[in-house]
Amino acid sequence: METTTKKQALIKAIHEQLELAYDDTLQEILELLKIRKQEDEEDEIDFEEGLRDIAENGTLTWEEHQQ
Repeated sequence: METTTKKQALIKAIHEQLELAYDDTLQEILELLKIRKQEDEEDEIDFEEGLRDIAENGTLTWEEHQQ
């Protein structure tokens, strides 16, 4: 419940600032959010591939672990 309240407060504060922002700033923010979403999706794919590799081969090399 506390996390939801914090998230709602953050969203409200962000919304207030967005209302004051210039259009080009809003476009930059949108691009950053898209980039972040894409990176998160790529990280999830990499994680799933790593788990699949562990399941198939049993282990990872130290170099693979560091990546």
